[in-house]
Amino acid sequence: MDIKTVGIDLAKDVITVCAMDPHGKVVDSRNLRFAALAEWLVQLPTGCIVGMEACSSAHHWARRMLALGLQPRLMAAEFVKPFRKSRRTKNDHNDAEAIAIAVQQPTMRFVTIKSEAQQARLAWHRLREGWKEERTALINRIRGLLLEFGYPLPRGNSALYLGLQVATQHQPLPLAFRRLLIRAQIQLKQLDEQLAACDRTIAESVRQDEDSQRLQQVGGVGPLTADAVPATVGKARDFKNGRQFAAWLGLTPIQFSSGGKTKLGRISRRGDSYLRTLLIQGAKSTLQGARKRAPDRLSRLERWIINLYGRVGYHKTLVAIANKHARQLWAMLAKEERYNPDAWQQRQTAS
Repeated sequence: MDIKTVGIDLAKDVITVCAMDPHGKVVDSRNLRFAALAEWLVQLPTGCIVGMEACSSAHHWARRMLALGLQPRLMAAEFVKPFRKSRRTKNDHNDAEAIAIAVQQPTMRFVTIKSEAQQARLAWHRLREGWKEERTALINRIRGLLLEFGYPLPRGNSALYLGLQVATQHQPLPLAFRRLLIRAQIQLKQLDEQLAACDRTIAESVRQDEDSQRLQQVGGVGPLTADAVPATVGKARDFKNGRQFAAWLGLTPIQFSSGGKTKLGRISRRGDSYLRTLLIQGAKSTLQGARKRAPDRLSRLERWIINLYGRVGYHKTLVAIANKHARQLWAMLAKEERYNPDAWQQRQTAS
């Protein structure tokens, strides 16, 4: 079989492959187990293009394909959907065929393949988010249970721990319930220790990475953002410019343009939601700092923020700041430069 292009629909166990010849004709379509896929890939000719949707195991398979001399291409699922034959009939074989067709498009955008080191760095961020959600859910659950016994807990972390300690020794509460509170208290302490360990590891990763250290020079960019951006992006030059990077993060408006009339809607909120959240949180810090500073001590960027805040309000200003931060971070990574707040003056002088 003369196989030129392959589309693979990845899954946890059963994986569907669709192989096409140089003319786009399907020459092979089959289901493979996770372990059998590696044996099947060895049979493909060197230089064969293999398309996959970007998912949890896609980067793993892409690295294995590169070692075999293949050309893996990762795509966002939303870019593959229009190439499926039937919108109503969705199955694994149709999906694999759609991937094989989509990967051949000359204007298709591809996702950069992550290394094992990048994914290891991001694993700390993913687990940290999960433990943070578990901690919040546990605190809310404890508060709700205590309210059922007419025992409200005070707000704030330090007051919460003190109130929970007192509640475990509060005699009017049933003994069985107080024993349950002790278990919850132990679990809460364990989650705090896990989060602290994540913070220490991420901080150490930032200290060892030159790019992360430079990114922290941007206002509103702390250790979490400075570590997550290089680990997620990899090669910033894969993006044409800063606007494309901001669009990849979902921080640019959706267009509804026709007949030469441009109409912009709300931001797309596509791409990496974790990075977008970090940038929005950093934008809150930047906006608060600009609002608290005296007018005669505002920088050029802060004056822009204050003027924008007066025109469009709080939430749109946050998105605009996050968008600008994203473009600044891209420029620093792509050009390997340090943050220069006076760069605009240099460009004006050069022009």
